[in-house]
Amino acid sequence: MSPVRRHAGRAGLLAGGALMALAVSAPAMAQDAATTTAPVAAPVEDDGLGEQGFYLEADLLVQDDAANTVTATGDVEVRYRGRTLRAGNLLYDINSGVITAREKVVVIDPSGAVTFADVMILDKELRSGVAQGFSARLANDVKIAAATAVRRSDAVNELDKAIYTPCEICAEDPERPPSWSIRADKVVQDRDKQIIYYRNAVIEMFGVPVFYAPVFWHPDPSAERKSGLLPPKIVASDRRGLSYEQPYAWIISPSEDLVISPQLNTRVNPFLNLQWRRRFTSGQINARFGYTYENDLDGDGDRVGDLTSRSYILADGAFDLSEDWRWGFAAERASEDLIFDKYDISDIYSQRGLVQTGDRRLTSQIYAVRQDERSYFSIAAVSVQGLRPGDNDRTFPTIAPLVEGYWEPAGPVFGGRLRARGRAVGLTREQSQFVATQPGEDSARASAGVDWRATFTMPGGLRLSPFAEARADLFNASDLPPPNPGEDASISRAVGVVGVDVSYPLYRRDGDRTIVLEPLLQVALSPESDPNPLIANEDSSVLEFDETNLLTANKFPGFDLYEGGQRVNVGARATLLYDDGRNLSLLVGRSFRREPDLQFPARSGLQPKASDWVVAADGAPIDGLNFFTRARFDASNWDLRRMELGVNVDFNRATGFVRYLRDNQDITGVQREDVDFAGEVMIAGNWGVTFAGVRDVENDVWRRQEFGALYRDDCIDLAIVWVHEETYNRTLGPTDSVILRLTLATLGDKGYRQ
Repeated sequence: MSPVRRHAGRAGLLAGGALMALAVSAPAMAQDAATTTAPVAAPVEDDGLGEQGFYLEADLLVQDDAANTVTATGDVEVRYRGRTLRAGNLLYDINSGVITAREKVVVIDPSGAVTFADVMILDKELRSGVAQGFSARLANDVKIAAATAVRRSDAVNELDKAIYTPCEICAEDPERPPSWSIRADKVVQDRDKQIIYYRNAVIEMFGVPVFYAPVFWHPDPSAERKSGLLPPKIVASDRRGLSYEQPYAWIISPSEDLVISPQLNTRVNPFLNLQWRRRFTSGQINARFGYTYENDLDGDGDRVGDLTSRSYILADGAFDLSEDWRWGFAAERASEDLIFDKYDISDIYSQRGLVQTGDRRLTSQIYAVRQDERSYFSIAAVSVQGLRPGDNDRTFPTIAPLVEGYWEPAGPVFGGRLRARGRAVGLTREQSQFVATQPGEDSARASAGVDWRATFTMPGGLRLSPFAEARADLFNASDLPPPNPGEDASISRAVGVVGVDVSYPLYRRDGDRTIVLEPLLQVALSPESDPNPLIANEDSSVLEFDETNLLTANKFPGFDLYEGGQRVNVGARATLLYDDGRNLSLLVGRSFRREPDLQFPARSGLQPKASDWVVAADGAPIDGLNFFTRARFDASNWDLRRMELGVNVDFNRATGFVRYLRDNQDITGVQREDVDFAGEVMIAGNWGVTFAGVRDVENDVWRRQEFGALYRDDCIDLAIVWVHEETYNRTLGPTDSVILRLTLATLGDKGYRQ
């Protein structure tokens, strides 16, 4: 035998005898050690060894010529082709090329995956082998352990009596079961296919078996997108009975997938949901569909009416035509108004397409947009389906065309920004909004104008922003309602305004805070408004007077109405800013005009010469808490006419929000007062409660209540929530349901990443 102590270095790999080459060239290796010894660390993509370089380090290296073996003991480290093996003892059989490693064996692959074992037998390239007392740490901190493991190749591992879990193992109590795990007689990890297969699999939660399958598989945690099951949705309600919806994500190609979500119900027929996504070179499509063949359902889930097909579609797409042009579409339709409520379909009223309508309205549209640094142009056609009680789609207009454009010159004009803009719209109705027996009112409007604004700051800090706007409107209306039933009319109008915004911010630094006091003034001059009863108010019916439009020369949000006359808007703002991010802000203001403007609805507080007072405040007084409030007070007696209040909380163990609204008269003409809130509080460790509610204070009724218990850690999210809805919507009345929400780490997610 020829002992060699503390060898480290690199040498060429000889066929069938890498370790022997290291042993017989000991002097050369020792010489290289001074300059080429690699540090004991995780492998990197290029460790300097190349394809054939071999590295060995050990406390003692012994070659047995008689047995034709090489033994390395004491802090053994071997590197070859990006792989690293560490062990307390290593035996190399020169004849067979087999390596046997013992005592805390660790193998690190080029991918960074780490494998542990008590005993590991490998081929000479550290690729294939057998291990006892096997465990491994994969991507996303996933752990696999097994009594024995067979490594077939770089891609395939076979494990017997194995356990899989992404959960952390308690260091103080290793016998404590993880939050969830999969135990199986046999597990096969196929890295090429990025799949982990199980035979006789049992899913356990907190050590308790909850699911068994003779064959089971899921994507490898390193897979970015892979077909498989997503978290199920389980609901028990008095409408559909026990409902189980199991989404399956089918990854058709790198740019296309389909999620199939059958909803199985014990009281009603199944409902099939589909979501298809496809990305193209120039854009993408996202489409959702739903279908069932069923009778109508009443509030108790009892079947009424005829057996028929019931369905919905929610789809949108957007595509680039060139660097500046793009086009898109949205398709939103339902076979009946209550289909989303009956089958608990979520995420309905999201933004799809260019034009968005309100809650419980579906919008279908097609559009094209051109935009560059100085101009914008869009053209669209829009159709709306109403789902609210009392909606009549025959009275809803088809909007076509809807045209909008802006253009700005490259440089300043008279020291300010000049913008030209135009807008045109055509509205066609099937039935009159006012008289059901008459044809619908049709109208068209074209508007073109320019506006200019500049900002000048005086040496003392006074800031002046003069502005001017001029616009010409052309209206055409046909099939007018009473008092001009069936008549046609063409109206032209010119409107404009000139004025100036004045502010004088006053700053003061006080310790760790900055105080800003800013008086605000706007003077606007326009011809007196001359309302024309033949011009229908289609786009300015929703108006709320608050801090957002206090200093706006034209407070109407649309084009059909225009604010005229001479008026002055005044306000004052105080802001307190702390260096650590805390802040508070308060604004108070009102509007004055020379003559009352009867175009404004009385409920807005803007109709008389002196408007209501508007007050707004917001801030973050402590870390994790922020609030906003806005209110409007009667100018004569300071009675509260409208108030909104919101608080958001985001602490370490509690998150949530509260919203309060009180309105003496909303846009429908009724008094409104309600509160809605939601949140969750972690009470002890990983256990907590979740709650939400909508309270109609005016009518003294809870519209919705939710309360549940939850458990959450790094690898599981579990909640059981009771929901009560006290809502009467045509055939649907109050309902109760219990929802089970369960998400297991690495087993699918809402974005179908796996």
